[in-house]
Amino acid sequence: MKVLVVGGTRYVGYELTWRLLLGGHEVTLLNRGRTPDPFGERVERLVGDRRTDFARLVAGRRFDAALDFAAYEERDVRAVIESLDAAHYVFISTGQTYLVRVGCPAPARESDYDGPVMARPDDPRDLADWEYGIGKRACEDALQAAWEAKRFPATRVRIPIVNGERDPTRRLEGYLWRILDGGPVLLPDGGTALLRHVYAGDVVRFLEDLLGDGDTHGQAYNVCQDEMLALRALVALLAELMGADPRLVGVPSAEIERAGLDVKAVSPFTTRWTSRLDPTKAREQRGFRPRPLRDALDVIVRSFLAHLPEAPPDGYAGRAAEIRLAGS
Repeated sequence: MKVLVVGGTRYVGYELTWRLLLGGHEVTLLNRGRTPDPFGERVERLVGDRRTDFARLVAGRRFDAALDFAAYEERDVRAVIESLDAAHYVFISTGQTYLVRVGCPAPARESDYDGPVMARPDDPRDLADWEYGIGKRACEDALQAAWEAKRFPATRVRIPIVNGERDPTRRLEGYLWRILDGGPVLLPDGGTALLRHVYAGDVVRFLEDLLGDGDTHGQAYNVCQDEMLALRALVALLAELMGADPRLVGVPSAEIERAGLDVKAVSPFTTRWTSRLDPTKAREQRGFRPRPLRDALDVIVRSFLAHLPEAPPDGYAGRAAEIRLAGS
C-alpha cells in the first residue's frame, strides 16, 4: 500500500510510520523537514509548507491512503479535498471538537457532535484551546460536506490526551518526576476531575487497522481507553507502579495561584479543556480493544525509569514552592 503521512514525524505519527514500514508499506512523508527523523532512505520525502505547497507537492501522485496529523484549520483540508488523489484520507482530530460545543455531554459519543458552538472566550487562558477545537471542527465539517457532495473518502478519528513513551508534551511525566523526588504531590481541588485518555500504541494500532477500509468513509470514531478515573486515582496508580507511597495533597486551585504558581504547570491534567470520549462505536464497529490502563501505564513508567530524561519538564521549575505550599 502506498501511504502518505502528512506531518507525523513525532510521537504517534513517528510510531505509525515505523509500523507501516515494518508492515511492508511504501511510505511518503510530507512536512517542512524541520524535525529530524531516523527513517533515512526507507521513506520518500515531500518537503514544503502544506499551506502554500500542498497542491504542488502531491501533483501527479496517487496514494492508497493518507494520514493527516497536521491539519488545524479549514484551509488545510480544503487543499486536501481539492488536490489529493488518495483512495482513503484519515484526518486526526481531537476530543476538543466536543468541548467547544454548547452543552455537550461527557463522555461524548459521535452523535453528540452536532450543535451550536461556544462563543469566543473572554479569558485569554482559554483562547488557544478554544481556537484549537473550533479549527478542528471546521476541518471536520469541510470533510463531511465533501463526503456528502462528492464522496470524498475521508475518515475522522477523534482522540483525547495521548499518553505514551517519549511523549513530547511531557504531561504525564510531570507527575512521575514529582513522585520520584519523594515530595508531596499537589492535587488541585482534591484531584477529583475525571479523566479518560488514550495510550499512544492503541491509537497507532487503530489507525493502521483503519487504512483502506471503505466502510469507514464519511465516518467519525472516538478512540480512547475504556477506564475513566479521577486524577487522584491516576496519580496513586502511577505511584504504585513506581513502588512509591507519596503524600497526595488536595489544594484549592485559587490557593495555588495565590502562591504564584500556575495550576496547569503544577498538575498538567488539571484543565477544563480535557475531553472525555465514549469509545463504544469504535469498539462495536471496529473491534477496538484498548490496552488495559494499568498495563499501558506500566509500560510508560518502566520506560521512564529505564531512560530517565536529563532534566524534568518545564512545569517542574516551581517544585520548591509546591512543597512549601503543601506544608503550609
